[in-house]
Amino acid sequence: MARPKPLSGFPEFTPAGRIVEQRVLASLADTFELHGFGSIETRAVEPMEQLTRKGEIDKEVFVVRRLHAAADAVDELGLHFDLTVPFARYVLENAGHLTFPFRRYQIQKAWRGERPQEGRYREFTQADIDIVGSETLAAHHDVELPLVTLEALERLHIDFGIPPATMSVNNRQLSEGFYRGLGVEDHLAVLQRVDKLDKIGPDAVADLLVEEVGLTRAAAGKCLALAGIRTGDASFVDQVTSLGIEHPLLTAGLELLADVVTAAAALVPGRLVADLKIARGLDYYTGTVYETTMAGYESMGSISSGGRYDSLASDGRTTYPGVGLSIGVSRILVPLVGKGVLTASRPVPTCVLVAVDAEETRFEAIATATRLRARGIPCEVAPKADRFGKQIRYADRRGIPFVWFSSGEVKDIRSGEQSPADPDAWLPPDADLRPAVVRSPLA
Repeated sequence: MARPKPLSGFPEFTPAGRIVEQRVLASLADTFELHGFGSIETRAVEPMEQLTRKGEIDKEVFVVRRLHAAADAVDELGLHFDLTVPFARYVLENAGHLTFPFRRYQIQKAWRGERPQEGRYREFTQADIDIVGSETLAAHHDVELPLVTLEALERLHIDFGIPPATMSVNNRQLSEGFYRGLGVEDHLAVLQRVDKLDKIGPDAVADLLVEEVGLTRAAAGKCLALAGIRTGDASFVDQVTSLGIEHPLLTAGLELLADVVTAAAALVPGRLVADLKIARGLDYYTGTVYETTMAGYESMGSISSGGRYDSLASDGRTTYPGVGLSIGVSRILVPLVGKGVLTASRPVPTCVLVAVDAEETRFEAIATATRLRARGIPCEVAPKADRFGKQIRYADRRGIPFVWFSSGEVKDIRSGEQSPADPDAWLPPDADLRPAVVRSPLA
């Protein structure tokens, strides 16, 4: 059989990289649970009419069908491309069993048929948190969600050396109110053009606003002036006010955004800024919107994004408003692990290799390993009863720090120190018990 070629856009980690991913996922789950979010997992497939309902991503959906399906069979199922569509369906199906506001986190794979590039993959892992209400959801959750997300990302920075993240925040009411105050009818059309600002620049955006939306040059200039405001505190309120535009929605949006920025400045200083060019082009966002970049990797785009939506889902009788944020775990980790920025202190969980004197005494080695495992020490038994030198070299190749001998002694193969030990009492140093995430000193 010929050596298989890797599939572009479907990243796979080595065991050391997978250890990094597992530690990161466990850290995220722990932070979310500290804030009272419960875990759910939804199925990988959803009906095609749900996946293509919004129309923006039709060409990127992977269809699921049987190999021997009839040629004229209708494509009924597709792999979910995010965790929001399945969550909306989940809320509708389980509303009678949920307590609102419902706090959920979901860490799962998603699939998207887009062109692979750094930070964008066809199969990827996301970590989402949402708070959803029944009919109403208090505005303070718009403040809570970014703080939880920033806490989770800051913990990854402190514990694992992942580059620090900065979250940019805007409010769709603020933007819509400003545009309506200018006399713009189609505020979504303006938002969608402003959303291109980083990609095509202010002059090109101004041309789109004039030529495609019908704004005057003066009005387009006001829109760009608004988009140029960026502050780490609530001083953006005065800057917006100085532009001379008034509208009730604008006032409400300014107040909501000021609450978010003020709280973040006190609790996570320097990690959140008001950035009034953040638009999030999707039309279902109705309030606060969030985008997050990672220091040194800004070219990848946002590693965490989301916002407030008035209706996650509706069954015709009840509407479920919510606010959510998604962390692109694969977008963060694949470049860092692939470039050697992050790795594991050893590629295996094994802390101790129990040596085997002879095949006739293997059971004694297994019994020793069992006693060590019973005390939470990961270990394995040597695969062959080779000379001890070979067994030590095997441990070294595997990255296993300790070798246990039937004589009742344990050897730290890094230092060469060997000492008597009791399998019912001996403990390795805390740093050696489990592999840790380490950052390259050259990164």
